[in-house]
Amino acid sequence: MTKKERVLHAFHNEPVDRVPIAFWYHFSPDDDFGQETIDEHLRLYREADFDLIKVMCDGYFNYPNPGIAQIKKPEDWFNLKPMGPDHPFIRKQIARVKGVVEAVKDECCVFYNVFCPMSLMRFGTSEELLMSHLKANPEAVCHAFEVIGEDIKSLIKGVIEEAGCTGIYYCVQNAEEFRFTAEEYKKIVTPAELAVLEYANTLSDNNILHCCGWAGDKNRIEVWKDYPARAVNWAVYVENLSLKDGKNYFGGRCVLGGFDNRKTGVLYSGSKQAVKDETKRLLKETGTIGVILGGDCTVPSDIDHERFSWVREAADEFMGLLTDKSIRAGR
Repeated sequence: MTKKERVLHAFHNEPVDRVPIAFWYHFSPDDDFGQETIDEHLRLYREADFDLIKVMCDGYFNYPNPGIAQIKKPEDWFNLKPMGPDHPFIRKQIARVKGVVEAVKDECCVFYNVFCPMSLMRFGTSEELLMSHLKANPEAVCHAFEVIGEDIKSLIKGVIEEAGCTGIYYCVQNAEEFRFTAEEYKKIVTPAELAVLEYANTLSDNNILHCCGWAGDKNRIEVWKDYPARAVNWAVYVENLSLKDGKNYFGGRCVLGGFDNRKTGVLYSGSKQAVKDETKRLLKETGTIGVILGGDCTVPSDIDHERFSWVREAADEFMGLLTDKSIRAGR
């Protein structure tokens, strides 16, 4: 089974020869080094022998819409306009994805990290300004969410249709319990956020939903429960929702993750035996159908790549044990 077949089988809850494995980290969060950034993605993929590539949006967290500089009061958000599909912010990201896709050819699935509209606005302004304006004039800010969503759609169209990636890894945030009630989130944030994902689904049937627990604050994860995506990834340890329980919670869809991505987690700091034991525990508890082993989110960039091989080794051993049992049972 090829890497691409393995991942797509997992996406569709079909049997695999081995549970797919993939982790990722930031190479240079604030900078785009062009070909060097592309090469770093390829180096990690090849050294760790992952089953898929998630291309990071390093260097593009800040949404550079010039209209943001003109925002002085909440109602000014009504004047915001999309930057358009030809803006360098969009074109350079497409070029990065294209460079990765062309290098691996059809060897594996490639996904691009895409943030939701509210997060891009937060990156382009500030937490304090966004929330104060949202409280003062929610209609104006929601209009801005829709405008930003149009630029995100242009990016998605480019990375899928032009660059050729398999789909997107859609990062939704901002549903922390301290920020909104579930009702407020669904009224204010969901419309523009969901519109982006639904658009992505018209271009690819294989998109990943990432329910991000980036700051370690518990989310009202129920607001994302029914978002349409082929696979779902969330912060198991932040949300206190295991891989097994999450698979049920998200309607039996393919689940991605299981490992604590923090330096205190077993993947980063545990012994080889501890990492292997955790791998087998996850597979024994969750099963091997519709499962991709990975992290809650990005792992530390200084992690020893050998640790990824321990996960793969344990997954191979686990699948071999299942095969042996089937043979002995005459199945």
